Amino acid sequence: MEFKDYYRTLGVARGASQDDIRRAYRKLARKYHPDVSKEPDAEERFKEVGEAYEVLKDPERRAAYDRLGSGWRQGEEFRPPPNWDAGFEFSGRPGDAGGENFSDFFESLFGGAFGGGFQDAREFRSRGRDRHARIEVSLEDAYHGASRTIELEHPEVDARGRVVPRRHSLRVTIPAGIGEGQQIRLPGQGSSGQRGGPQGDLYLEIAFEPHPVYRVEGRDIYLDLPITPWEAALGGKIKVPTLGGRVDLRIPAGAHSGQKLRLKGRGLPGRPAGGAKGDQYVILQIMTPPAETEQARALYETMARELPFNPRQHLN
Repeated sequence: MEFKDYYRTLGVARGASQDDIRRAYRKLARKYHPDVSKEPDAEERFKEVGEAYEVLKDPERRAAYDRLGSGWRQGEEFRPPPNWDAGFEFSGRPGDAGGENFSDFFESLFGGAFGGGFQDAREFRSRGRDRHARIEVSLEDAYHGASRTIELEHPEVDARGRVVPRRHSLRVTIPAGIGEGQQIRLPGQGSSGQRGGPQGDLYLEIAFEPHPVYRVEGRDIYLDLPITPWEAALGGKIKVPTLGGRVDLRIPAGAHSGQKLRLKGRGLPGRPAGGAKGDQYVILQIMTPPAETEQARALYETMARELPFNPRQHLN
């Protein structure tokens, strides 16, 4: 997928005001409108200009796009970083982005979120719009539950027409067993209502921080466990870390690399409380000690003589 430099498409600087962006779009839209333009690529350019304006005219989408930084060039191969939009607060409903017929690049960034939606501006009392944000939490907090202060960023347009970030902090209770993609609802933390109407709500979508040890699939936890050749050959009991603490795991004699062992109920807790728990799966990885000393080399040579074993026999 190719990166789209929307500022370059409209011919404006990254620090351009919203008025500058609006004027640049109108000029280019007139130039490339398929009904009047004689340019051979007018239809494609008109579409590109419209997509760029769809992002840069909206302070929320523009601020999110700017978060990717200026290090990307038009046409470069691009994949969004994992959870690149974590901590960014936006209004509307996920899926309201209005990216019909836009590029894959647009859809990958804005197709599931950052919806502008429709703001009811009629002059009567009405409830404020709900807001949404994605936050990253640790697996430990998702397992045990926790109370944390989070910082969210929401863009605003200042008096000079520039998009500037506004940060605010919230105290959030993370319930035990919450899964990736689930939401925490904070009543009354959304946008203000019209003419004294009640505020909307804030919905926090959960994403998991990368973990140095565990991987997550649904409610199940996966752990790559290094073991020695003698533990694999002879079997035995070893201590294994889990999110709930270390437990004993029995290694069967004759275990092999890639073998998967199950610790029932040691994954994420059920949610709501009392629901089915996930499991933890341990993937064995046999690690060979280095032959860095004379004694180690002699031991390996003895094994080579006295343990006739050909792991490639099936390839003959």
